[in-house]
Amino acid sequence: MEKLDTKSSFILGFSIFLGLSILGYLLSTSVIKYKEFDRTVIVKGLSEKEVEADIVLWPIRFSVIDNSLDGLNKKVENDTTEILSFLEINGIKKEEITINSPAIIDKMANEYSNQEVQVRYLANRTINIYSSNVKKVREITGKLFELSKKGILFKIDDYDSKIEYIYTKLNDIKPSMIEEATNNARSVALKFAEDSKSKLGKIKKASQGQFVITSRDKNTEYIKNVRIVSTVEYYLSD
Repeated sequence: MEKLDTKSSFILGFSIFLGLSILGYLLSTSVIKYKEFDRTVIVKGLSEKEVEADIVLWPIRFSVIDNSLDGLNKKVENDTTEILSFLEINGIKKEEITINSPAIIDKMANEYSNQEVQVRYLANRTINIYSSNVKKVREITGKLFELSKKGILFKIDDYDSKIEYIYTKLNDIKPSMIEEATNNARSVALKFAEDSKSKLGKIKKASQGQFVITSRDKNTEYIKNVRIVSTVEYYLSD
């Protein structure tokens, strides 16, 4: 009876030992595989493209002065008519034009001013052009000085009178630029894998950066530079 119990205990102990050994082996190989799979490389891919703006915002701002309020209003309307006629002759459509109400300043109404006022009233008006015909608008901006010969005083150095160029067709070029950025990232990753004697695996994680649109330079603001950087993390294996 005792021999039987001893034999049973031996078999049970051996089974437990064998089971723990197998479990230990499986755990060790799993750790190795996990570590092998955990080897990654993070790379960035760039895509840049130059495009031309497809919308132009052109604020034409002018000023008028007069000692008479009635005379001031007449001058504002006369100058407005001259500018609108100029725009029409040069191919700007009526639906592309909006006219702001004039802002009138009475210099004598300033109670803190002790200076002698030579001209009492000042009026500023802005005529805005919103057009998709960027080329035509660019052509006629240089002709605006012709109206200065008629006594129209333009304000061209103000921030509010700066011409703005906009690119609105980003969705048309997004897919191809994202593809290019991803391909560039993969090329970098392949080169890294080759140099490190590794094989490039699947993508572990990827993130798309923001599209950034800037003017090429201050002299050609109608030409835009579109830029995107994608970040991709790849698995590596031996």
